[in-house]
Amino acid sequence: MANDGKLHVAMFPWLAFGHMIPYLELAKLIAQKGHKISFISTPKNIDRLPKLPPHLAHLINFVKIPLPILDKLPENAEATIDVAYHEVKYLKIAYDALQKPITQFLQSSSPDWLFFDFVPYWLPTIASNLNIPTAFFIILNAAFLGFVGPSTVLTGTKDYRTKPEDFTVPPNWIPFETTVAFKLFEVLSIFKDAVVGDEENISDLYRLGASIKACDIIAIKSCSEFEPEWFQLVQQLHQKPVLPVGLLPVTVNNGGDGNNNDAWIDIKEWLDNQAKGSVVYIAFGSEAELSQGQLTEIALGLELSGLPFFWVLRRRSGSADNIQLPDGFEERTKGRGMVWTSWAPQPKILSHDSVGGFLTHSGWGSLVEGIQFGRGLILLTFLSDQGLNARVLEEKKLGYPIPRDERDGSFTRNSVAESLRLVMLDEAGQTYRDNVKKMSKLFGDTDRQDRYVDNLLGFLQSHRRPQVL
Repeated sequence: MANDGKLHVAMFPWLAFGHMIPYLELAKLIAQKGHKISFISTPKNIDRLPKLPPHLAHLINFVKIPLPILDKLPENAEATIDVAYHEVKYLKIAYDALQKPITQFLQSSSPDWLFFDFVPYWLPTIASNLNIPTAFFIILNAAFLGFVGPSTVLTGTKDYRTKPEDFTVPPNWIPFETTVAFKLFEVLSIFKDAVVGDEENISDLYRLGASIKACDIIAIKSCSEFEPEWFQLVQQLHQKPVLPVGLLPVTVNNGGDGNNNDAWIDIKEWLDNQAKGSVVYIAFGSEAELSQGQLTEIALGLELSGLPFFWVLRRRSGSADNIQLPDGFEERTKGRGMVWTSWAPQPKILSHDSVGGFLTHSGWGSLVEGIQFGRGLILLTFLSDQGLNARVLEEKKLGYPIPRDERDGSFTRNSVAESLRLVMLDEAGQTYRDNVKKMSKLFGDTDRQDRYVDNLLGFLQSHRRPQVL
């Protein structure tokens, strides 16, 4: 190992692009400082990642480890986007079977640090046996970790929360006033997989708790200026170093669009013809599976609003093919609305002057991008951490939630239209527009991001372990 102070950091994200992309962004920021990265994933996923900037390609080594074949997984499925929601657990089971090849890679490469995601709860023990320190890098915010609580609760040692209703109120370990909690419909949609698990698969919360308990440090994709009280709480709950890595703001022109520049040319041409700040951009990430009822109400709500819109409507693999837009919808909205059914460069769209609002599923990555570019946020949650993210933004008056039924999550076309107009046009929505513009300075601050990376690297360098020969 060179004695020049440079690090070799291995990274092993979960098999979802909402996880792999933030890991890759952090990898690039670390590599820019001259450190070496081993980025571990499956062959198909690595081939689908954005191309590296040429000046970093020699510092980031992509390590391809094939995913074991599982009868219940569709052929060639290597990421959550390749499977239906109910099949994600089989992806986790296949991922768990990577223990042996990962161990062999770590033994042969001896990285100074290993950054890992919430799914491979077994990995920090393997790394510890090889004298490799670990960072649990969570691509969510500190509020999420604060709400879900200590390892004893997450792993079920203490049965604090056993039924869905328990997740609809702030837990007793939060020492400050907050409205951050799930709505009942949000918990019901994830309770089985995230909280309970089954005879085939371990629950997400158990994986999370075991990962945190066994890691050396917790690294969070957020910044302490945005949520200081939550960072303090996470530190108190886990009694180990908690490091913000910054918000990892995206750069719009980083050459990372691969072969999709033709798509952007067409999209930009359409956006260029719209008035400044007039367009609502709609995207719900790669995980959400809209029902026919939800799709219909969103579409008719867009129509009712009278606003120009650009809707990225992609179906994930395995979702129902018979879900359709309302009859005549595209014809009636022709000229002022665009439905885009293939890949779209979200940061480029959000940065375009014609975009004024963002109707989003409240995934943390999308929220960061929306705030970074100062766009009014209209929130419609579907899965996972999205409900907690939405509450954080509601509390800070940074985003407006579409009103819904608390138990089944249903909403109407009228509530969609009214929410869009409120955030985009109405005087009552001025607070949201002003607040997000102010916060965009923090979220897009690249100098601050650089300081976070320097601070992280300083810690990693001072706490690396001597290699065992």
